[in-house]
Amino acid sequence: MTGRHREGRPYSLVYRRVWDGPARAEAERLSQVWSEWTVFYSLSKRSFYAVASWDSPQVVMVEETTSEGLEEWMREAEMARMVQAAPPSSARRGGRRSPGGRAA
Repeated sequence: MTGRHREGRPYSLVYRRVWDGPARAEAERLSQVWSEWTVFYSLSKRSFYAVASWDSPQVVMVEETTSEGLEEWMREAEMARMVQAAPPSSARRGGRRSPGGRAA
């Protein structure tokens, strides 16, 4: 029998490889920069994921293979959230209308 763990052999340290270290570090950086998001990197899919932490009826999650692309999806999700939360325009609330039928 051969190998490092053979009986009678001294204990030896094994090099621990950190898989995709730069990508995981980038995910950690994005989590700190984008405070309303939790960002992580999937080793098996080789993709970045972000989950929004704001109250929403459904989970808001985006996925992208690059950190730049992920940030773009996060911006779009935040813009969609702002549009949904915006008060209705005056035309929808029965604002003053001109004779042509358009809101003034």
